[in-house]
Amino acid sequence: MPPVLEVKDLTVRFAGCTALEGVSFTIEKDAIIAVIGPNGSGKTTLLKAILGLVPFQGEIRLFSKPVRQVLPQVGYVPQRFAFDSTFPLTVEEFINLTCRTPEKLPLGGVLDEVGMKDFKGKLIGELSGGQLQRVLLAHALVHRPRILFLDEATSGIDIEGLSDFYSTIQRLNREHGVTVMMVSHEISMVYKFTDRIICLNRDLISHGETRKALTREVLHELYGDSADLKNHDHG
Repeated sequence: MPPVLEVKDLTVRFAGCTALEGVSFTIEKDAIIAVIGPNGSGKTTLLKAILGLVPFQGEIRLFSKPVRQVLPQVGYVPQRFAFDSTFPLTVEEFINLTCRTPEKLPLGGVLDEVGMKDFKGKLIGELSGGQLQRVLLAHALVHRPRILFLDEATSGIDIEGLSDFYSTIQRLNREHGVTVMMVSHEISMVYKFTDRIICLNRDLISHGETRKALTREVLHELYGDSADLKNHDHG
């Protein structure tokens, strides 16, 4: 079976500065993949390159095709979502206005999948940070994606909600076969919930099965003396 995602010799430069250089890896179907690395290591740039949002050199193929040909099969939760919190828009209205795909799933079912079914009539501006991230996740799931990209989607979620969010991602993966690639800083959660890992610091430091590739030596190379599998959350 061909890989879901193939990245070959990916290089991204902005105004003469190298954000990523010579990155190559493949992703198999049905995996949960974490992308980790220090600030400025190219994690968000990697996702944007895959999605065709920034120019790059190299080759990227998704489902054995150029990404632009399969974008309807892709779900994406960006790192930041800017909106007017005073605008009187409910969760239901937000998703219906921004998702007009004919093949979309029933809204109630998608919100239930992410634990937000009872919030359908709540105003977007009244949601907590964690609740908003779950709504954005539901938004990304409405059109039945085969692969889901999450860029620090746990931003704004408190410590107690982190495990629930990762459990939700794991359940979506296991029950619906959605391949997930997520940028994360929560090392202990990554170690517990993901299948594979990509460790970046502008180039590829390590990748493979999470429990084999995410070693203390790799963490030290990424984060220095403060790195630790137990306490490096939110680093």
